[in-house]
Order: sequence, then structure tokens, then C-alpha cells
Amino acid sequence: MAEKTLTRMDLSEAVFREVGLSRNESAQLVESVLQHISDALVAGETVKISSFGTFSVREKGPRMGRNPKTGEEVPIHPRRVLSFRPSHIMKERVGRGNRG
Repeated sequence: MAEKTLTRMDLSEAVFREVGLSRNESAQLVESVLQHISDALVAGETVKISSFGTFSVREKGPRMGRNPKTGEEVPIHPRRVLSFRPSHIMKERVGRGNRG
């Protein structure tokens, strides 16, 4: 598999080519969408993008971990973690790859 990474600039360029906004307007649109998604997640909301997937924040409770070098037990504090669950359509597309 190729090790290419899709960046904000790539997304802005795609909006520029496909929608016809200026490059600057395209970049602002991409930034605005990403900011709305980030703000919703920070506020603890779930973000569902149809045919793509669902982003959500969940609380992980405290637990005891272990330092792999020393074997010493170390407390892991409670924290919020971001999770992504792809839609069944996205799972199928990724599973097919370039085969169709």
C-alpha cells in the first residue's frame, strides 16, 4: 500500500477544482468544516457523517498499568479519548480497495 497522506492543502485543492471557489475560499471552507467538527467533539457531541462514519468522544476510567521496562505498576488517570467508527459503506469501499 502507498504511504500517501491526505492533507488540509489537498482537501482545499480538491474543493478548488471541484466546486470552483477560489483557492483562498476553498482553504477557508475546509478550515471552517474542520473547526465545526473539532468544536462539536470538544463539547462532547457525536459527529455523524452519512456514508462515512461517526466520530465520538468517550470517557475512559482510571486503571493500573505497568511500565514495560521495570514492571512497576503505574496508575493511568481517567481521560477522554476520540474514537471513529466507519459506516458500513466506508468499510465496504476500503475492503474493495481499487477493485471497484
